[in-house]
Amino acid sequence: MGITWESRETDREFFDKNLNTFVPDRVFDAHAHLYKIHHWGFDHPTAAGPSSVGLDTYRDQMQWILPGRRIAGLFFGVGFHPGFRESNEFVASEVAKDERCYGEMLVPPDFEAEAMREEAKRLGFTGLKVYHRFLLPRPSWNVDILEFLAEDHCRVADEEGWVITLHIVKDLALADKRNQEQIRYLCTRYKNMKLILAHAARGFNPFHTIEGIAALKGLCNVWFDTSAVTEAGSFEAIIETFGHERLLWGSDYPLSHLRGRCVGIGNGFLWLLEDSIDWRTAAGQGVLEPLFYGTESLRALKLAAMRMRLTDRQLEDIFYGNAAEMLAIPKEP
Repeated sequence: MGITWESRETDREFFDKNLNTFVPDRVFDAHAHLYKIHHWGFDHPTAAGPSSVGLDTYRDQMQWILPGRRIAGLFFGVGFHPGFRESNEFVASEVAKDERCYGEMLVPPDFEAEAMREEAKRLGFTGLKVYHRFLLPRPSWNVDILEFLAEDHCRVADEEGWVITLHIVKDLALADKRNQEQIRYLCTRYKNMKLILAHAARGFNPFHTIEGIAALKGLCNVWFDTSAVTEAGSFEAIIETFGHERLLWGSDYPLSHLRGRCVGIGNGFLWLLEDSIDWRTAAGQGVLEPLFYGTESLRALKLAAMRMRLTDRQLEDIFYGNAAEMLAIPKEP
């Protein structure tokens, strides 16, 4: 089975039955990408989808996963390579169309700090998105945080009150001692910087977040987004340690619209996509029809909310209120 990009009647039926009463009417997406397909810089599975995704297309697409919801968000591009400026310009132009949407600037670690500050202000960004792929062609999956998040950039973010979205790497993710030490160092030294640890602190294997999160306890300027995580245990650990107030819902669009699931296995994890296995025969008991990653992530969040006994008001915080407070979004009249 190849990669498809379509909304099916079974998707709407699943949402209506399992998620419609769970997801509030108003949603803020704390982790989503806007792009033209060539911004990726390499062949990507999302090429099966729209070739250009601005704010309007994004909102249309999100109706596949969150039908009928009002959606704003925090957006960044996908150009984690020398062509990052084109990606930033595109996102800035789209975010400017809606005052309730915000943007983060893609920033390689060697971007001179004052030039970065000037460019971010020119483009109207309120934060930074860093990523290990900026270090390519050198291997980057096990690098220290400070190799792709420059401390000078944290200093500027501290001075400006900006948000930084950080996707940590290393095999053990948040359970890695170096990751713990460097997150604590940066958040303690730069208290006015707001750090979002993407993907529930890379909690694709929930045990990494469960085992490591206590090391961050007490930090006042760290948040976690739910994007692309399909294991409830990571969300439970965050809520238990930091309270529901530090958890932000995120889609990771366009990855949200791929079908499959990310499964923790042993001391790692495995991304299952439509073309990873033959879904018709993989399960001996019958045919499997994979859901959207975004739907699987919502269902994992619902499971965590049930087990942690969250109220409707607390869920509204995760889907909107926490991000609104963090970003000082003006209240609706």
